[in-house]
Amino acid sequence: MPSLAATPPANAASAVVTEKADTPRTTSSGTQFVAPGGWTVRASGPKITLSPPESGSQAVLVDVAATDPDAAVAQAWKLYAPAKTWPLEVANDLSPRDNWDQIRVYDYETSANDKRSVTAIAYRRDGQYTVLIYDFDNAVGEKRASQLRAIYDRLLPKGYKRESFAGRKAHPLDAARVETLKSFVNDARKAYDVPGVAIGLIDHGKVVFAGGLGVREIGKPEPVDADTLFMIASNTKALTTLMLARLVDQQKFGWNTPVVEVMPSFKLGDAQTTREVQMRHLICACTGMPRQDMEWLFNSRDATPESVLKALAGMQPTSKFGELFQYSNLMAAAAGYAGAHVLYPNLELGAAYDLAMQKQVFDPLGMRLTTFDYDRALLGDHATPHGRDVDGHTAVASMGLNDSIRAARPAGAAWSAVSDMLRYVQMELSDGLLPDGQRYVSKDSLLERRKPNVAMGTTATYGMGLVVDHTWGIPVVHHGGDMAGFHSDMLWLPDQDVGAVILTNADSGYYLRGPFQRRLLEVLFDGKPQAQGDINAGVKRLKAEIAAERRRLAVPADPAAVAGLGTVYRNAALGSIQVQHDGKSTVFDFGQWRSEVATRKNDDGSVSFVTISPSVDGFEFVVANAGGKQRLVLRDGQHEYVYVAAP
Repeated sequence: MPSLAATPPANAASAVVTEKADTPRTTSSGTQFVAPGGWTVRASGPKITLSPPESGSQAVLVDVAATDPDAAVAQAWKLYAPAKTWPLEVANDLSPRDNWDQIRVYDYETSANDKRSVTAIAYRRDGQYTVLIYDFDNAVGEKRASQLRAIYDRLLPKGYKRESFAGRKAHPLDAARVETLKSFVNDARKAYDVPGVAIGLIDHGKVVFAGGLGVREIGKPEPVDADTLFMIASNTKALTTLMLARLVDQQKFGWNTPVVEVMPSFKLGDAQTTREVQMRHLICACTGMPRQDMEWLFNSRDATPESVLKALAGMQPTSKFGELFQYSNLMAAAAGYAGAHVLYPNLELGAAYDLAMQKQVFDPLGMRLTTFDYDRALLGDHATPHGRDVDGHTAVASMGLNDSIRAARPAGAAWSAVSDMLRYVQMELSDGLLPDGQRYVSKDSLLERRKPNVAMGTTATYGMGLVVDHTWGIPVVHHGGDMAGFHSDMLWLPDQDVGAVILTNADSGYYLRGPFQRRLLEVLFDGKPQAQGDINAGVKRLKAEIAAERRRLAVPADPAAVAGLGTVYRNAALGSIQVQHDGKSTVFDFGQWRSEVATRKNDDGSVSFVTISPSVDGFEFVVANAGGKQRLVLRDGQHEYVYVAAP
């Protein structure tokens, strides 16, 4: 865990300081927070402005007395930036926690061309409000997301100490507690309209439950069971680093071995950056490589493992090694391919990786169902992915977007079942031993994957494909996985010898993961009831967000905007878009996957085409015609991709 410097003296009426490290502070009313290291803190009466090294972005804390949260937020904006008038998109309450009486979130409407995100959160305790305003350039916000998390990780009322389970003995997961957890998950599944969920629970080396709730596909009777296959997405990363740990034990390389010694063809950015990258860096989220997913999501039709590695040669970190948590799927893919290349240098990279994982991980652990073979998975007992249609109703989703990860499969393409994932978690809890007592991997190599490489706020750290979270005073090791229509999590409490797995087959399953983890802790330690409130408030918030976005969309797409479209658009990095018209609807076809698009008139006068098909919704293409050329602009947090109409 990152250490926190001692709390400095109380804020003066007006003061400016640049923090050298994450530093606990208080607002004028005594609300506790952490100022991130390297950020400038400007205190002026009831207002504290926290600014990252980049200009033009800030998080602002304002103490106000008000009759309600709306009035509190209005006062905070007057003190921060009275001339700014972002339209309010949606406002709703979170479930109260950490001794706050109320937490209300205000999301503001911005246009894609603003390249900006604006949110306010009102925290109330005993009639006093602290308002947090987030006003950030998207690129800065993505880059410094872990430091923003540091601010609200410890945003606590005056004098309050967060609930901790440290030193408390966990209850056994007996039949009654297992049933409590199953009922919680099933009720949450229904509340979020998730067709099927598989869960597994381990207590002191024993599987106390493995099974399913709901169905594999909406409208069909086949139930989810312990052997139903789901895409586990980024949970694949931990399995990949497990393979690397075995190779470290076999002295094929060390964690600190330069990647170019393992795979001489490896390149990242410039020559200096390439020389600095060690094997551990490929999957530590600590090299400063930004989340540059569009390259594999959109240009996947002809992608190969070799083309994935080639793409890295044109990318460059945006922060220093070890400075900031920045998640990179392409780097994780390189980790798996580099390790497998050592074992099978004469095989194609994808084939080498598949074989390495089978021989080093799946076979020894008895994970007989886990596979990277999509055809095999889809022919057997498998869950169908689901998303939401434009009106928020659950619907079957295409597998097209999920096909895109095949070329980068060490980062997230595995299919697995709860029965198999529990075997993996059992091995983690036994520090590398198999059920028969045989040593599978050395304890040192196994645990190296959990050591902190970079901070994720103040309560969690990222190792190598694993997160270690101390929010509740005890280590919780876990990792989530997210692909189109599949969302999952695996977690274990090493000090309590307890583990769990949850796999879901709908995009709204994403919202079950955090409450499931919290409910497990509540059941184990008699924790304060919070998880059910998170579900109740989360469902309301999701419905409000869907309704707010729907009001802004024209479906089918506006005919006038459609008339101005070309038939083919191309971008060197992302490939092509085929514009198709199917009756009333307009479809963007990206090759491996496609989606109907709606139109939205933005506040700045621009027009956007937005994908709306289940599980591939939310990609926004802004019309940016100029100089007689038809253009569409797609953005992620730190990059912009311009598609130009083919002549």
